[in-house]
Amino acid sequence: MAISLQKGQKVDLTKSNPGLTKIVVGLGWDTNKYDGGSAFDLDAAAFLVTETSKVGSDGDFVFYGNVKHTSESVIHLGDNLTGAGDGDDEQVKVDLSKVPANIQKLCFTVTINEGETRKQNFGMVSNAFIRLVDEVSNTELMRYDLGEEFSIETAVVVAELYRNGTEWKFNAIGSGFQGGLKALCANYGIDVA
Repeated sequence: MAISLQKGQKVDLTKSNPGLTKIVVGLGWDTNKYDGGSAFDLDAAAFLVTETSKVGSDGDFVFYGNVKHTSESVIHLGDNLTGAGDGDDEQVKVDLSKVPANIQKLCFTVTINEGETRKQNFGMVSNAFIRLVDEVSNTELMRYDLGEEFSIETAVVVAELYRNGTEWKFNAIGSGFQGGLKALCANYGIDVA
């Protein structure tokens, strides 16, 4: 049975699942009905950060435009342009055994593409979640439902996987950002023109 997490909760991942290395991180959401006229395009991404909480290089940002980290430890499985349907809207595969030693955290985020231009924000998004699935057994290990606490934000740091000695832990973050992808990238040390 999957562990259901609350915002700010930290849970051991590998200690309670010995031998776990391959996971699928599923992110999902629905958009609320409103009279904005523009379709929503939400994008999941992963930032691989060092102990400074910044990326070592632009290649440590895995998203629809850079779907595979050079180590092959993090692979984005594709951009869903609509979010239609049930289940995961976007997925990221993670092989913990391949994460480079200098990477301390994998930060999973969701942004609204052109959110400011289209006057869209996470107050218009519902049923957002992140879940971790054991890729080998296809068993859901943990899930964090974000709730409806956002209003003007156009980007959200959903959760982190982080090293704790030789083990990996999961942290349910749920922290919103204004300024979309550009603000998020700046937070993690990526300069976007």
